[in-house]
Amino acid sequence: MRRIKPRASARKTTDLSRRCGLCGSTTKPLTHAPCCGNWICDDEDQYVPFSYARNSCHRNHSRYTLCGFHHAEGHTGRWQDCKKCRDNLNAEMYVWYGTNEYNFEKLENPPAFEPTRCAQCGRVIHLGTEGHMLHPDGTYSCEICMEEEMRRIMESGRGGRKK
Repeated sequence: MRRIKPRASARKTTDLSRRCGLCGSTTKPLTHAPCCGNWICDDEDQYVPFSYARNSCHRNHSRYTLCGFHHAEGHTGRWQDCKKCRDNLNAEMYVWYGTNEYNFEKLENPPAFEPTRCAQCGRVIHLGTEGHMLHPDGTYSCEICMEEEMRRIMESGRGGRKK
């Protein structure tokens, strides 16, 4: 019986240069992040669609960082200096994308911003980590008010067919 050798990136290694820059794993399959070239777990296939799980180093870095955003948008130059990235995100999300735990390198001197508040109850909403709704007028609803609003819409029949 012929043995199949594992892919080079799937081999367990103790070479410290070959470890995930986010979780530190040397046992998971590794790949280079397309945005920055850093070693990262090749685990995006572990994500279950619409679960909003944060269990994939690869997916977290590519979707929730300025580095990943800058690359996905096709911007040129360094993400740390990109005016387009700064202009395309509100200040709170720009700071969160640049400083969260999914970054290999964090944004130095992030800009100050006013916290986002729910237009209904005034509660502070952390846009990067909490459920919320953005309204057409640019205001936000927290998860609690959003659920109440959706319930009212569904009960009034505007959200679908009445039975």
